[in-house]
Amino acid sequence: MSLSLYDLTVPNYLQTLGAVSGYMAKGAAFCAEQGTDPNEIVQVRVIDDMLPFSFQIVSIAHHSFGAVEAAQSGTAQPPKDPGTHTYADLQKLVEDAKASLEKMPPDALNACQGKDVTFHLGKHQLPFTAENFLLSFSFPNFYFHATTAYDILRARGVKIGKGDFLGKMRMKM
Repeated sequence: MSLSLYDLTVPNYLQTLGAVSGYMAKGAAFCAEQGTDPNEIVQVRVIDDMLPFSFQIVSIAHHSFGAVEAAQSGTAQPPKDPGTHTYADLQKLVEDAKASLEKMPPDALNACQGKDVTFHLGKHQLPFTAENFLLSFSFPNFYFHATTAYDILRARGVKIGKGDFLGKMRMKM
């Protein structure tokens, strides 16, 4: 059985986006139970020199559906977090990325294989093929930011565990 670019990416993005949606919902529920505002989490950082929760969530969307868009357009750049998102806005951003990927026709992404994608970082340009951009650049960033967002919620006391991070696995039926 051969795997297509779509098979290697979109189901993995959807699994983790579903997990992120789930642990964010638990974060909102935790705040409600504690009588705290979930918006207090938006600017929380793991450590001072890391970007806040809002950037982690923006990056999750950016390195999933945004990465697929970049594979199609041939150009990519770092995510932009305006710093004005509410917790609910961030939840919607994850849901929108998930919904957009669910609508993605496999052929649309598979047609990008071998296509040039350039990541623009200031004056630097990083050249990739679409598959290498997705698998060696966006995937590691996607999982890094999903892990960091998870860690921020855990550090705030949200009762989530490894199963919440894994999400709905695609097991043999």
